[in-house]
Amino acid sequence: MTERLPQPSLTPETIDADPIKQFTRWFAEAEQAELPLHNAMTLATASRAGKPSARMVLLKEVDQRGFVFYTNYESRKACEIREKSSAALVFYWQPLSRQVRIEGIVEPVDAAASERYFASRPRGHQIEAHASHQSRVIRDRAFLEQRFQTVNEKFAGHSVPRPANWGGYRVVPETVEFWQEGKNRLHDRLRYRRDDTGDWVIERLAP
Repeated sequence: MTERLPQPSLTPETIDADPIKQFTRWFAEAEQAELPLHNAMTLATASRAGKPSARMVLLKEVDQRGFVFYTNYESRKACEIREKSSAALVFYWQPLSRQVRIEGIVEPVDAAASERYFASRPRGHQIEAHASHQSRVIRDRAFLEQRFQTVNEKFAGHSVPRPANWGGYRVVPETVEFWQEGKNRLHDRLRYRRDDTGDWVIERLAP
């Protein structure tokens, strides 16, 4: 079991008034602690009927506009985002005894950003984006490997273009909650939410 690192109590006086700046601080500390896949996050979506689903994705960018990840636009997550544009994210950094929960509206990132990120991916990942019909039933693994080989041969000697059905989404936060483990399960939970003027309000929640 990974040793947990003690943390000071979390209070409104010790955190940033801006949740994105506070997240960036914790994210940097998770990276400095050399936690494996510190940018991994659970993405929860729901169908139009309200049926939920969740999976792990990787955070690729965060700024004042929100939290960005990339995927196939024909995947289950993308279909559910089109049906119901709300989503939730969870980061859990166990050795730091910390968790961050984000809820908000999902919007597509612009094509230029998707192009830039796709161009930065390893070539094998680019080929996979063409070869895999994400979330669809396939015959067997051999079928997938054959698809990969076919695409690899198609683009041999050439750069791999971004598929039209692949790109990024941004979760625009409406609430951001910072959770930190406390003694005797008296955990610190501080939630940011927008008030009627659009400013962030910090509230303490019972653990």
